[in-house]
Amino acid sequence: MDVRTVGLASDHAGYALKQFVKQYLEEKGMEYKDYGTYTEESCDYSDFGHLLARGIEQGEVYPGIAICGSGEGIAMTLNKHQSIRAGLCWIPEIAHLIRQHNDANVLVMPGRFIDTDMARRIMDEFFATSFEGGRHQRRIDKMRVE
Repeated sequence: MDVRTVGLASDHAGYALKQFVKQYLEEKGMEYKDYGTYTEESCDYSDFGHLLARGIEQGEVYPGIAICGSGEGIAMTLNKHQSIRAGLCWIPEIAHLIRQHNDANVLVMPGRFIDTDMARRIMDEFFATSFEGGRHQRRIDKMRVE
């Protein structure tokens, strides 16, 4: 995976795990840009999901990591953007498949349902896996809604 600056986004329910993600990225020597939220005060995941998506679309960051309580809301928000392929992962095997088959450009994790050890394993797999191309590219090409 061609990693540049990793974009980060979360809501209040994903804030604690996002803090761990920052530590993980720093340990790996990877740069990141945090699009918020910056506290555990209640907020709306969609606000920060859209900021991350725009950052990817504008070439500021690639790839992204997003976290909310279940992961579902922020994933739905991100996937409203035509160029975003956000995949929700709660085990490493799914992280592998969203990269290998779907060329996911945002890893989404459920902050209330995984611990930091699982998050580390998921991120290791996400960053280590390349897109396979071939028949999978054809399928990705059909995702776009005109």
